[in-house]
Amino acid sequence: MRKAGLDESKVGIKIAGRNINNLRYVDDTTLMAESEEELKSLLMRVKEESAKVGLKLNIKKTKIMASGPLNSWQIDGEEMEVVTDFIFLGSKITSDGDCSQEIKRRLLLGRKAMANLGSILKSGDITLPTKVRIVQAMVFPVAMYGCESWTIRKAERKRIEAFELWCWRRLLRVPWTARRSNQSVLEEINPDCSLEGQILKLKLKYLGHLMRRKDSLEKSLMLGKIEGNRRRGRQRMRWLDGVTEAVGVNLNGLQNMVEDRKTWRSVVHGVAMGRTRLRN
Repeated sequence: MRKAGLDESKVGIKIAGRNINNLRYVDDTTLMAESEEELKSLLMRVKEESAKVGLKLNIKKTKIMASGPLNSWQIDGEEMEVVTDFIFLGSKITSDGDCSQEIKRRLLLGRKAMANLGSILKSGDITLPTKVRIVQAMVFPVAMYGCESWTIRKAERKRIEAFELWCWRRLLRVPWTARRSNQSVLEEINPDCSLEGQILKLKLKYLGHLMRRKDSLEKSLMLGKIEGNRRRGRQRMRWLDGVTEAVGVNLNGLQNMVEDRKTWRSVVHGVAMGRTRLRN
């Protein structure tokens, strides 16, 4: 990738004065551009430079995704698959940038993990507190994978709360036909922090790490402005909007708070524990 000159290229997406055209992690590479022509030029650079060292671009494993309409895509006469979403580093990335599909997918994987623990959770030799810790250690991490990047709106919040209650009801073997309140279930389980609170805690910790860094790609992506015009009408909720709303301060206030690690840890704990009980 370095020999292909991608980092020196002016082709890419402009954010906070930075030109970003590729993301690399081990053997996974993502190329980004503002137009189809620019993307083809980047891909050709990679293809030509790879050929010099005996490597060949695997067309079957290469996917193309666009934020606008795109029916077909070819390079050197070879047809490449156009997709509306794909899995990158374990998370689903969609063409519209909405993470609701990924949240649904993660909660479904969490349900499968819960179902796989059926024999353990039904055992009479294991105490309830131990079973609760098993769920928190083996089910919730599956559902929360990559949650630091989630933008959680009201609909997603309800799904997360419903998933947590489903786990606790299944643990207590409460049938769905039983007339038992959510509050009574929570009182019996007595979790330290709700699933939503745990997710929020991870997001705020991640925010603190990024804000304290002097200069990083992640910080530029989070705080930087993307060149171009936003669509008309009501704007979609952004990741930072959810964070500032949860903490109750604006971006400048957050920047001041995260510099004092002790204060920030206290804020993170307080905000997370404020979500300890699901809302009625």
